Amino acid sequence: MNKEEIVALLQEGICEITFTKINGETRQMPCTLKSNLLPTVSVKELREEKTRKINEDNLSVWCTDKNAWRSFKLENFISIRKLDD
Repeated sequence: MNKEEIVALLQEGICEITFTKINGETRQMPCTLKSNLLPTVSVKELREEKTRKINEDNLSVWCTDKNAWRSFKLENFISIRKLDD
């Protein structure tokens, strides 16, 4: 599965992503990129985000169990499963 396919599923709702963490552990993370489930971003955060370099090898997602942005390396992606419709 490629990045665009993963992003498309995450934009539809909450999914469980399984991936290998940098320390070798396997993590199952409920997350989303659905716009109405994402937090509101302040102007200050937008300005800071513009200065940060984007790493195309990682995917940033909203983690619903931690209520925080998290990312994972696409090369460590194992699977994705939809949790809602």
